[in-house]
Amino acid sequence: MALILFNKPYGVLCQFSPEPNGPPRHTLADYIERPGVYPAGRLDHDSEGLVLLTDDGRLQARIADPRFKLAKTYLVQVEGDPDEAALEPLRKGIVLKDGRTLPAEVRRIDPPTLWPRDPPVRFRKSVPDCWIELTIREGRNRQVRRMTAAAGYPTLRLVRWRIGEWSLDDLAPGAWREAPTARA
Repeated sequence: MALILFNKPYGVLCQFSPEPNGPPRHTLADYIERPGVYPAGRLDHDSEGLVLLTDDGRLQARIADPRFKLAKTYLVQVEGDPDEAALEPLRKGIVLKDGRTLPAEVRRIDPPTLWPRDPPVRFRKSVPDCWIELTIREGRNRQVRRMTAAAGYPTLRLVRWRIGEWSLDDLAPGAWREAPTARA
């Protein structure tokens, strides 16, 4: 059984084949030459960070299926300067078009030491930004971005740092390594 930790760069599709009739984009096949592994969950092309890939269908389901409520932690640069009261709706569960989210763990953090993003995040002198760490236990489409926007703080940069017990640690963008397959 294989379990691969991959640091997905910005702009890479979280699949092995390009989208038919879509714009040319990099895919997992440009980085991982390992037959038989598939992503356990996805990250949008404009998000970065940890993607787990495995050849074990049961482990893949356990990681990706929301009913198992595996914690996923994101480092999120948001537009604006939310205080504790502004983050409270995220902690209670925020209402989105597809229903209320489960409560999230969220806290402000100092800007993390990350690799430069290509292209860089837009910078506006007149609009402040800050970083938060957000942990969710479900996985709706573009959920973190929709949650921060609903709270009034749109996401500028999104990096998934941890899934369950696995984290990026010192894994560079575009790099991968095999990991022990402990239980999710």
